[in-house]
Amino acid sequence: MKSKMPFALSKEKSFYESLNDWIGDTLYDELTEKGFECRDEQIFMAFQIEQALKEKKVLLAEAGVGTGKTIAYLLPAIAYARYTGKPALISCADETLIDQLVKEEGDIKKLSDALQMNIDVRLAKARDQYLCLKRLEESDDEFAEEVESSLPDFVRGNASLQSIQPYGDRSDYPDLNDDQWKMINFHPIQQCAACDLRNRCGQTIHRNHYREAADLIICSHDFYMEHIWTKDSRKRQGQLPLLPEVSMVVFDEGHLLEYSAQRALTYEVQSNTLLQLLERIMVDGIREETLQLMERLIDVHEEFFRLLHQCTIGETEERKSIGKSAALLSTGKEAISISTALLEEFVFEGELFVIPEYDLKMVEEYLEQYIFSMELFTSENDAVDWLEERHGETTLIIMPRLVTDILKEKLFTANLPIIFSSATLSVGKDFTYLLDSLGIDDFLSFSVESPFDYEEVMKVFIAEMKKEEKAEYVLNMLREEEQTLILFKSEQSMKDFQASLPIEWVGKIGFEGERELSSIIRDFQGKEMMNLCSYHLWEGLDIPQDALTRVIIYDLPFPPADPLFNAKRNQAEDPFKDVDLPFMLLRLRQGSGRLIRTSEDFGTIHVLLDHKEGKLRKEIEAAFPVKAHVASLK
Repeated sequence: MKSKMPFALSKEKSFYESLNDWIGDTLYDELTEKGFECRDEQIFMAFQIEQALKEKKVLLAEAGVGTGKTIAYLLPAIAYARYTGKPALISCADETLIDQLVKEEGDIKKLSDALQMNIDVRLAKARDQYLCLKRLEESDDEFAEEVESSLPDFVRGNASLQSIQPYGDRSDYPDLNDDQWKMINFHPIQQCAACDLRNRCGQTIHRNHYREAADLIICSHDFYMEHIWTKDSRKRQGQLPLLPEVSMVVFDEGHLLEYSAQRALTYEVQSNTLLQLLERIMVDGIREETLQLMERLIDVHEEFFRLLHQCTIGETEERKSIGKSAALLSTGKEAISISTALLEEFVFEGELFVIPEYDLKMVEEYLEQYIFSMELFTSENDAVDWLEERHGETTLIIMPRLVTDILKEKLFTANLPIIFSSATLSVGKDFTYLLDSLGIDDFLSFSVESPFDYEEVMKVFIAEMKKEEKAEYVLNMLREEEQTLILFKSEQSMKDFQASLPIEWVGKIGFEGERELSSIIRDFQGKEMMNLCSYHLWEGLDIPQDALTRVIIYDLPFPPADPLFNAKRNQAEDPFKDVDLPFMLLRLRQGSGRLIRTSEDFGTIHVLLDHKEGKLRKEIEAAFPVKAHVASLK
C-alpha cells in the first residue's frame, strides 16, 4: 500500500525539486524547532543523497561522527519510497545493528514523533536469526523446553490462523547464549519448502510481514548479499527472492559490504553434517545397494577430512590454508563419484516410500550441494578455499572467486540509487581502497568532518608493551571503575583474554557470545554492566553520554593472515600498504568512533600496542582527531 507523500507535488516542480525544498525546510526549521541540532554537515549530506537519487548513481557519503547520518538518509529514503511505491532498503553492518536502528530511543522513532509521520519500517533478518520448529522438536535440552512453552498458541494449532503474528527471532530469546541458540535456529540443511510446519514457522511469517513494507525494510549486509546471490536461482525454482523489489539501497557502515559479499558467496562442506544426515535415513527397509553406498561415502568422507587436517597450513589462524596433496584430491573425487551414484539410488528409494519424504529431500539437497562444492575444490580454478571451525564443527569453505566482478555485474549495473554511508570510507580522503574492493567505477562522493570539538571531549593514550602484559594492564585500568568497551581484533583474541582472567574478575566483565548481543548492549547502556568485551562492535554501536566513557583497543584490527585476505594480497603491488594497513586504519577509526556520539559525550581511548605494532605509531596517531599521549606503564 502506497503511503501519503510527506510534501505536496505540483506540475510546476519536479519531484526532486520538491524533495530538495522539503529536506531544507525539515532540517533547517521543523526539526530544529522540535529540539534537534541544526548541523550543516547533515544538511549537506541529505542534499547530496537527493542528487544521487536524481542521477540513480552510487554515492560514497563519508561523514564524521555526530553528523547525524541516519536522519540525513532517512528523510530522502522515506520520500523516495513513497514517490516510487517501493520501499527503501537500509542495510546494516550486522544483525545486532538492525535492532539498534529501531530501538525506542533511535532516530526512526525520534523522526516519526517529531514529524507526526507514521513510518512503516519492518525488519528482514538473516535466516539463522529465526527459530526452526523442526530442530526445536528434535532437541531435548531443558532450555529448548522453555522455548517450546513460550511459543504462541497458533504454532501448536490451538488458535485461529487469523491470530498469527511474527515471532521467533533471536532477540525474542535474550537469555539463550549463542551456543544454545545455534542448536535450535535455522540451519542451511533444513528444507523449508518441504516442511509441514512451514505455514506456522516464525521465519515464514516474518518474511511475509516485511514484504508488505511501505516505507523501509532494514536488513544486514550479510542478508542483502545472500539475496543478491540467490535471487536468480530462487526465481528459477519458482520461489520468491528473499527481499522484494526496492527503490533504493543505503549501506550503513558501507565499508564492510565486501566482507558480507564474500561470506555470502561461499560453499561449505562440514565434517559431521553428512554423517548425521545419512544416519538419519538409515531406516529399516532401505535397499542393500543404497546402504552400502552410504557406508562407503561415510568412510571416504572421514578419510577426506583426515587428509584435510594433514594438509592445513597456519594452525594459529582461524582460517587455515590448505596444501592440496594428490591423495586429498583423489579422495575428494572418490566422494563425488559415490555421492553421484547415491543420488541415483535415492530415486528408487523415493518410489518405495520407506524413507520419510522430508528427510530424504533434505539429504538429496545436501548431497547436490556437497557434489558441487567438492567439484569446485578438486578442480583447477580460481577458487579460494580454507578450513575453519564453523557452526561447531570443522568446515571446508570454498569461495569460487573474489567478489569484485560479481558485485559489478549483479549490483552496480542495476540503475539503482545506492548510498554508502559511514564515517570511514576513505583513507586520507582517498576512496580507492573501497572502490577497488567492490568494483565501483561510476560514482559520486563527498567527505565532511565531524562537527564535534574533539579537543574538549576526547583524550587518546597509546601504550606500548609486550603482548603478554596486555591483560594485566587492562585489569589495572578496570579497577578505576568506569563504563568501558574493550575491542578485540578477533573472537580468539577475546577468548584468550577471558581465559587469562583471575577468578575474582569472573562475572565482573561481560563478553560477547554469553547471550544475545543486543540484550547485553541494553544492560551495558543501562549501567547494569560496567565492562563489555567484543570483537564485533567496532562499528554501529551507539551508546551516548556517560554510559560509555572509555574505549580500550586491545589489539590493532589487522586482517588475518588467512586464505581470503592472502588472495587480495596476491593481487596487490604492496600487500601491506594496499590491503593490511588501510583495513586496519579504517577499523581503528571506527572503533574509536564508539566513544563520542553526541555533543554531550566525553571520555578516553586507550590503544595497546605490542613492540612490533609500535613501529606504526605515526600512522596510528594520524587516525585520531586529537593528539595522542604516551601512556605510563606503571
